[in-house]
Amino acid sequence: MSKVIAVFGAGTGLGLSVARRFGREGFRVALVARRKERLDALVAQLTAEGVEAAAFPADLSDPARVPALLEAIRSRFGRIDVVEYGPIGADQVVTPAAQLDAATLERISRVLLLTPVEVFRAVLPEMTDRGDGALLMTTGYSAVQPMPYISGSAPVTAAARNYVYSLNGELAGTGVYAGTLTIAALITGSEAAEATAKGDIELPNAGVEVPVVHPDELAGHYWDMYTRRDRVEQAYPVELTPQAVAPAFTPQADATA
Repeated sequence: MSKVIAVFGAGTGLGLSVARRFGREGFRVALVARRKERLDALVAQLTAEGVEAAAFPADLSDPARVPALLEAIRSRFGRIDVVEYGPIGADQVVTPAAQLDAATLERISRVLLLTPVEVFRAVLPEMTDRGDGALLMTTGYSAVQPMPYISGSAPVTAAARNYVYSLNGELAGTGVYAGTLTIAALITGSEAAEATAKGDIELPNAGVEVPVVHPDELAGHYWDMYTRRDRVEQAYPVELTPQAVAPAFTPQADATA
């Protein structure tokens, strides 16, 4: 039975490119996002390209719906081998820190922290039983490097990034890989890039130039991370990738000290 990747937050930018990249390698694709019409259009594109795909409309702001969603994917495909979680839009990013409030952070955290934790936790047992799988999470660069006026999701994605780093270490030797792709760019073809070009979303002047990247390049990074499994994090641009730091302790050593 061929492997399955579930793309959460699938859209016309990175989600579609990830689906295509893994689809070329024989993966079947589950596309998850809120709008059914857009998902159906993506499924039609992938099907025309020879990739088996299916749409699973879901509101990712409700972690309680995760079990039913994953059951629907398993009912359709029989398994889940890779999860790519990346429903990040520009409207979640550009809120200045001085304007953040608890309600905004609570709303963002449901989509970008609570739901992915539930998704990853729910698929881990089948992956560890098989001794193979991957948990991939997309974050913006503000999770690594805080920047004035670009704070909206940063406190939440920084926590999610921390979580992925912890998972990566805990899963060593199990055959299951956890990694994060950290993006400091606008993604060509994405809804965020289109809205920015139209002026519907205005990126603040934070003293840095925001590059533009084609999503196929990012999807290539994801495939490389999945196959090599030699790093927790990959950034775009690549020179921004944080350097690995050796752990300060090992639980095994602590337990016998």
